[in-house]
Amino acid sequence: MISISQAQLIRGSKTLLDETSVTIYPGHKVGLVGANGTGKSSLLALILGHLHLDKGEFSLPANWQISSVAQETPALDVSALEYVLDGDTEFRQLEAELAKAQDENNGNAIALIHGKIDAIGGYAIRARAGALLAGLGFNDAEQSHPVKSFSGGWRMRLNLAQALLCRSDLLLLDEPTNHLDLDTMYWLEGWIKSYQGTLILISHDRDFIDAIVDEIIHVENHKLNFYKGGYSAFEHIRAERLSQQQVAFERQQKDRAHMQSFVDRFRYKASKAKQAQSRLKALERMTELLPSQADNPFQMAFREPEALPNPLVTMEQVSVGYGEKTILSKVQLNLVPGARIGLLGRNGAGKSTLIKLLSGQLQALSGKYEPNPGLNIGYFAQHQIEFLQLDDTPLQHLARLAPNAREQELRNFLGGFGFNGDMALSAVRPFSGGEKARLVLALLVWQRPNLLLLDEPTNHLDLEMRHALTMALQTFEGAMVIVSHDRHLLRLSCSDYYLVDQGVVQPFDGDLDDYHQWLLDAAKAAQASNKSDNVKSDTAQVDKKLQKRIEAELRQKVSPLRKQQVKLETEQQKLTDRLAELEIVLADGTLYEAENKAKMTQVLNERTQLTQAMDESEMNWLELQEQIEAIEQSVKADIG
Repeated sequence: MISISQAQLIRGSKTLLDETSVTIYPGHKVGLVGANGTGKSSLLALILGHLHLDKGEFSLPANWQISSVAQETPALDVSALEYVLDGDTEFRQLEAELAKAQDENNGNAIALIHGKIDAIGGYAIRARAGALLAGLGFNDAEQSHPVKSFSGGWRMRLNLAQALLCRSDLLLLDEPTNHLDLDTMYWLEGWIKSYQGTLILISHDRDFIDAIVDEIIHVENHKLNFYKGGYSAFEHIRAERLSQQQVAFERQQKDRAHMQSFVDRFRYKASKAKQAQSRLKALERMTELLPSQADNPFQMAFREPEALPNPLVTMEQVSVGYGEKTILSKVQLNLVPGARIGLLGRNGAGKSTLIKLLSGQLQALSGKYEPNPGLNIGYFAQHQIEFLQLDDTPLQHLARLAPNAREQELRNFLGGFGFNGDMALSAVRPFSGGEKARLVLALLVWQRPNLLLLDEPTNHLDLEMRHALTMALQTFEGAMVIVSHDRHLLRLSCSDYYLVDQGVVQPFDGDLDDYHQWLLDAAKAAQASNKSDNVKSDTAQVDKKLQKRIEAELRQKVSPLRKQQVKLETEQQKLTDRLAELEIVLADGTLYEAENKAKMTQVLNERTQLTQAMDESEMNWLELQEQIEAIEQSVKADIG
């Protein structure tokens, strides 16, 4: 288990943890939550050994294998698949040892290494890596592309695949759903649920946390506070605790005020001095309770649009794409004030293409596309963060949009997005990804749009800001179209869903649970279709009765050879085990002393005999394999 006892952790001048303890038991799945900057990532760094406690004790089992997601991905020429395999260092080490043994023609070493590779599932590792990459959105062709050909978000998926491939006792995941779309996130959720080891998860996606973890550790006020259950249960329990804490705080403040009043009145009167000193000491001993901190630091609200024309956008039989390549065709969609649409669809289906059409970044290739002259678009996408002026402050960014507004009005507005005090006057360059995303949202909100286009708006936003955005969308009076993997935001913000699939945009009759089932059904149908296509290609033009007869003949011919191979494999395993025992004997230095010369000769002779027997057995196995392959080729020729 992982044990943290009376821990103190200081980074620079900031205390992250102070006199706090927690225990995480093997096999448990734990969600690590808390405001940005409270020390969640530092706690993972402590577990990885990158940081050390300033005070207290930390321990975890010495034999545990830990897997985590690398934060950097070099621009390598190796393929995506090989890069993911590099994550399993033990497998790569055995591969290197095997290559060396083969170069040296060391049959004994070759057999031993093959056994080790088999023990760690090495012969299936490429299939597992391919399945992981497919689940994370890489098709067969992309798996062979070099790492350097992928964008930053896709490289992070490769790092995630590396971490998932490794055989581990402890898996550390820090915001694994960033850069994922909804269908990929569903896949990842299923994979993590089946993970057998201990999990510590940092995520700002409340539905994702709820679906996976059974315990929450909340980092707050330099403490690690343990809660049983998922995120929703944590919120309810914490709200009750805060309510009780607030009552206790108010009661304590009254007690303190009463005691202080007595001290102030009587501490210098001889007749009451003793009682006053007693109360003064009690005041000093009284633990200072913190008031409730339940209020969200972000106060976001959309300003009323200057106009709400109806309809905002009209689309009839619209086609859109890139150059001569059509991505979507025959799109029928009218956007009116109050429309709240969530776009669903697999990666690459065209969701972002539709958003770009609505934003004016793409022009319709054909059909009727009519935006209302009064249309005012508010468009949020991750790439817009790149257009921030990094040496300017949040106040300067907003002042450019509102040159006639009073500075205090602008600062009050920015404060609702977390840019308080000096932060509103600080250069944007050192801001985190989440802080830059908040600034882009603030600039968008200020412009009072009547059509909101949000393409993954919650990436890098913490839970409090996500909640503030979700609540603000409730009162937005215009139309909105959202692409997001945050199911909580979609559920609370959208009243209609449209499915983008196979070049078509159409209303989706169902909710997010129905969409998840649609994804599962589509995957099963595709798998069944692939199997059917493979069978058809392998058995084209073959009469089924003839095929069955040929297959029966194949089994009859091959079966005796397979049985002989099994016997040889059993024999090889016995030889391998005995050779391993002899190596242990030979490693004993006393064997080479004069009185043990006879024993040493006996051991060396036995090893030579066993090595020869192993070589002979392997040659016999290979000859049998050649016979089997020749029979199979003959049968295939008959079928052809």
